[in-house]
Amino acid sequence: MTDPTPLLAMTGMTKHYPGCLANDRVSLTVERNQIHALLGENGAGKSTLVKTIYGVVKPDAGEILWDGKPVRIQNPGHAQRLGIGMVFQHFSLFEALTVAENIALGLAASERANLKERITRISAEYGLPLDPDRVVHDLSVGERQRIEIVRCLLQNPKLLIMDEPTSVLTPGEATRLFETLRRLAAEGCSILYSSHKLEEVRALCSAATIMRLGCNVATCAPAEKSVRELAEIMIAADLKAPPVRAIRETGTTPRLIVKNLTVPSPHHFGTGLKDISLTIESGEILGVAGIAGNGQTELMDAISGEILAGAPENIVIDGVPAGQMGPRARRAIGGCFVPEERNGHGAVTAMTLSENGFLSGFVRRALTRCGIVNPKRTDVFAADIIRRFDVRATGPKAEARSLSGGNLQKFLVGREISQHPKVLAISQPTWGVDAGAAQAIHEAIAALAVEGAAVLIVSQDLDEIFALADRIAVMAGGRVSEPVPLREATVESIGRLMGGAPREQPAHV
Repeated sequence: MTDPTPLLAMTGMTKHYPGCLANDRVSLTVERNQIHALLGENGAGKSTLVKTIYGVVKPDAGEILWDGKPVRIQNPGHAQRLGIGMVFQHFSLFEALTVAENIALGLAASERANLKERITRISAEYGLPLDPDRVVHDLSVGERQRIEIVRCLLQNPKLLIMDEPTSVLTPGEATRLFETLRRLAAEGCSILYSSHKLEEVRALCSAATIMRLGCNVATCAPAEKSVRELAEIMIAADLKAPPVRAIRETGTTPRLIVKNLTVPSPHHFGTGLKDISLTIESGEILGVAGIAGNGQTELMDAISGEILAGAPENIVIDGVPAGQMGPRARRAIGGCFVPEERNGHGAVTAMTLSENGFLSGFVRRALTRCGIVNPKRTDVFAADIIRRFDVRATGPKAEARSLSGGNLQKFLVGREISQHPKVLAISQPTWGVDAGAAQAIHEAIAALAVEGAAVLIVSQDLDEIFALADRIAVMAGGRVSEPVPLREATVESIGRLMGGAPREQPAHV
């Protein structure tokens, strides 16, 4: 007989930060054997609440009952001893260590026996393959996500907290993860699941708590609500219908040309690029799908100038051979870039939003005067991004690390689009972003293409690829498949290519 006492019951949870009431008397109840969704737009207070459960954040007020007994969770180690595991959206990994070494850091000494063999077995069983000997700095975002999930599963938790776990997983990987979560729930593990992908919440979760501006606003059974209804509760407004997909006029002159690009990966376990050729016209969006670790990071780095090509003509940006130019020179001729990893790569989290805006925008937005930072223009640039992209922050002087993941993503995408690039290369545009913000980002990318820019989108989210791209290609093993027009592509055909099905040999777009 199942114990009727909830596994976790929180009441009156309150947390203040300077200038922000992150949690305002929040209540949350998670039953045993339940997959419970925690929903809300970016900045709603979800991350603060789950970090409180995991002992990362100390609440100012409120009570937590764990297994029916009052408890004050002192730190993550205490949470783990209680049986609470958490998969963070932003990874807590040491890049210089191997997969096994990172996982070992989260385990007690008694739990480290035969660790490599257990990692291999558990990761294969759950469809999240990992090599225990690989060094983390060589791994893609998707592969790093697998480490976090497997590390928690090795601890046999009673409550597993998952923050955007499928944001960088392919549809097939996500399906396997859902099967795993349902099995875990059936075996006695409760799951608190935070995601902006509302369709998967409807399919997976039996209950949901919805937050807005730090408060509880509703509880419901997700399957009894439509995606639109859930989103409208989250934002307290009617969700605009997606704009009718317009046929974009493409120019006759290519904005981005990649020709016979072959470069080794600078990472020991990375995937080098093999004879890649692609062309994107003015006004066109090309979507590149693929499973993490197949060369997407190397492709983005080669286009942005972080990896130099063998010859200038291997990469041409707006008519200028740029293959051996660095990132600053490529920005000067019209290129802008959004990498997949926002923390540390897209942004310096200890810097303010103004300073982060300056880092990539100073060339195209003339943010210097006589070689010195122009603070007024820099602040105005950051403030314009905050306003246009509805970034929930206290202002241009807010540190990047004070923002939720989704709000930081909105700022970084806005920073690049606001520079009016001729070429935009962007990886995982809406990773960790809520439905309303994702729609706004998609509209901004589409509008940029209408203005005549060439846009390259690299994403594992097929819904996103199909919503934006005029043509779709797949990256596998360092090669890019022959792209197909949107009208000829299906989710099934692209998914098969992502999974390694035979495809046409490479890449003349």
